[in-house]
Amino acid sequence: MEFKTQIGKSTTDNIYVHGYNLTEDLIGNITLADMAFLGAKHRKPTENESKMLNAILVAICEHGFTPSSISTRLTHLGAPEAVQASVAAGLLGAGTVYLGAMEYVAEMLQKANDKYPDKKDISELATVVINERKEAGLMLPGFGHPVHKPEDPRTTRLFKIAKELGFYGKNSQLLVEIHNQFCDSKGKTITLNAVGAIGAIMSDMDIDFQLVKSFAVASRAVGLVAHIAEEIEYGRKDSIGQKLFDYIEENTDYQGNHLQI
Repeated sequence: MEFKTQIGKSTTDNIYVHGYNLTEDLIGNITLADMAFLGAKHRKPTENESKMLNAILVAICEHGFTPSSISTRLTHLGAPEAVQASVAAGLLGAGTVYLGAMEYVAEMLQKANDKYPDKKDISELATVVINERKEAGLMLPGFGHPVHKPEDPRTTRLFKIAKELGFYGKNSQLLVEIHNQFCDSKGKTITLNAVGAIGAIMSDMDIDFQLVKSFAVASRAVGLVAHIAEEIEYGRKDSIGQKLFDYIEENTDYQGNHLQI
């Protein structure tokens, strides 16, 4: 039996990663985001690709108190000896509500462009996408935000950078047109959120929709380190994890009627 990989190989004196000498070609020469791109595309990014990807990962690295970061803090409270468990707990919440939409946006856009390669009119294609999803009972991903209304500042900034670097292509244009038509149909402005924009921009960077969310997970892992660090700085007694636990313990009305307490 033989296994094949393009990823890594070590010899006595050298380590090779994606065809590059790790110590000579990569360490000190590229960023962690570049390494993620290298893994996904099997080549180092161009300067513009590097700038765009780094901007994207910075944009979604930190969101404050979300289910993800709260899970990380509570897990650290219970298992402070296992930092990796705290990070992992936070990453498990990267689903449809938080971060997952970028994958679904990318899938929607990429499949639409693959299915209708001859439709050059963005407005027409957007209408087709909206109608097909409506008929299938599917929501339009990438829209809405509980805080940023009517505009997500990250979306504005990321699209600006994408235009400057050459990554505001057919997928981004299609998403913006879908957004315009969706808002018109609702009679009000619905936020085009950052993860929606990222799904479009990464599609214009030719990254397969099945890999898009993995970049978000990598970025969020970095952000969760700050929450662990803060828990350590506060100390166990004053940590947010401990306060959350204490608050729930003190403010929960147990409704079981088969025990006398």
